[in-house]
Amino acid sequence: MRGLIAAALLAALLPAAVLASGKDPQWASLTTDQQRILAPLKRDWNRLTPEQRRKWIGVSKRYPRMTSIGQKRVQTRMQKWAELTPREREQARQRYRSIRTIGPGREDELRRQWAEYQALRPEERRMYDVPPSDAPPAKHKPRKPRRSPSQHLPTPP
Repeated sequence: MRGLIAAALLAALLPAAVLASGKDPQWASLTTDQQRILAPLKRDWNRLTPEQRRKWIGVSKRYPRMTSIGQKRVQTRMQKWAELTPREREQARQRYRSIRTIGPGREDELRRQWAEYQALRPEERRMYDVPPSDAPPAKHKPRKPRRSPSQHLPTPP
């Protein structure tokens, strides 16, 4: 009986010990609750850096204390992040780093603009979609030159 209790205690403390030791937390070392919360990241867990894994584990520890709205927001963002390609993730990280360097006066303006953008209908948002600057230009069919209205008039004799 003592062996079972010791094994259960060890299993419960293992994720905390892994984090405290600074080692790379593996998916199998996470608690059932942590695995449930972090489920959108399971597929990519092995590709995350140890630091990224520790940050996500920190999120999973704060998760039970969050409001239901906060939990839903975390799950939505985690799902969207999991759907990004590695290249898109790096671009998002670069944008985040560049935003962090913005002066304090500019932050309020950016928040206001972001709120305005979020309030737009999806079809209005598409007007602001811009392809990545390193993407090849879209190929268009060559257009026939338009005739001016004067070209449609008969020439005088």
